[in-house]
Amino acid sequence: MKKMIMITIIAMLFAFTNSYSQNATIDPAVTVAAKPNPNAPVAKYDKTVHEFEDLTQGNPGTATFTLTNDGKEPLIIATAKASCGCTNLTFGKDPILPGKSTAISATYNAAAVGPFTKTITVVTNASDQPTVLQIKGKVVPKTGTENTDIQKK
Repeated sequence: MKKMIMITIIAMLFAFTNSYSQNATIDPAVTVAAKPNPNAPVAKYDKTVHEFEDLTQGNPGTATFTLTNDGKEPLIIATAKASCGCTNLTFGKDPILPGKSTAISATYNAAAVGPFTKTITVVTNASDQPTVLQIKGKVVPKTGTENTDIQKK
């Protein structure tokens, strides 16, 4: 009888402590949105598309995009990548202070005749989403070279 009372008391203590030691669960339906940083950098581009006039084959064309920091904290270009090796990029690696600007230059090599559209993807600390810049145009053959294939035959 004493054993039975002791086992019952132990079982009750175990049940009591087990019920209070449960981990709190987080309801996935309840989310808390982070407050936006009012001092965050703000990336403003003078344009996102540059249309070249006709480029002559073999004569590269350069487009310049101006990036201005309209925020209150330094703006940093994390990466800038062109969609292909035919476009060479140059841009500042230093942080862009509030109110200051930098240039992103894209030089298209104009090696292939015909229309082209190339993109430059820029990632900054101003947004989780990258900005896509475009260069467009048409490469025309050098004067006097339109019929070189026919002349060679």
